[in-house]
This record gives sequence, structure tokens and C-alpha cells, in this order.
Amino acid sequence: MANSVSGIAVSDECKLTFLDLKAKRSYRYIVFKIDDNIQQVTVEKAGGHGETYEDFTNSLPDNDCRYAVFDYDFTTDENCHKSKIFFIAWSPDTAKVRTKMLYASSKDRFKRELEGIQVELQATDPSEMSWDILKSRAY
Repeated sequence: MANSVSGIAVSDECKLTFLDLKAKRSYRYIVFKIDDNIQQVTVEKAGGHGETYEDFTNSLPDNDCRYAVFDYDFTTDENCHKSKIFFIAWSPDTAKVRTKMLYASSKDRFKRELEGIQVELQATDPSEMSWDILKSRAY
């Protein structure tokens, strides 16, 4: 079903890949892209469990928007192992205005398709999604 605001649909692949990340911990992160040709959000890259946060941030383009989810594992001060799933709306200042508007108008509908997201970050440059910011938002 297409989003009433932007007309963008969400592929089943997006939902299934996210479920694999959430339930099976098959992936560390997923990068999603809006495919203009088919007017649908698709999976651009799914990073394996061995990949790092740096691998994830390097997979985001410098001048184009993306949605992404990142599975952040951490240990609390009480030595308790936890995990939080972050949703990141990547919209760099250098992206085209039309693209930024398309991603912004499709974000809420897309995010609703991914049940289990615990933290949302909006980022326009890498400093807004640094490891320290991720850590501080997880607690």
C-alpha cells in the first residue's frame, strides 16, 4: 500500500530483512533506499553481524538520503547485556531538495512498517550520528 503523502510503497523485502535483524539478529544494520523507478523503498545493503558502526556509516552516501536501522548492542553499568534498534533518517545537506522532501514525507509511513524501533535519529552530517551520540541515546 502506497503512502498517501508521497506515493511511496514499502517492499516486502524491507519488512522481512528487518524482521531478520530484530528476531534472529542476522544483521548489524540495514540501509534502505527509495527507488524512484518503482516508487518503492527497497533494501540497499544489509550489513552482517561482524560489521562495525564505522562500516555502517561508510555505507551511507555523502550526497543522497537514506533510511537505516542499526542494532546497537551494549552492556549497562550493572553488567547487563542489552540491545536497541535505532532508526536513522540520513538526509545530508548536499542531497537534492526534491530527494530530501521525498524522504521526509515518506519517513513516518515507512517507520510504522518496522515494528520494534526503539530510538530515532535524524542526521544531516556524520557528527549528528557519532558513536558517542548513539551511546548517549541508548541509555
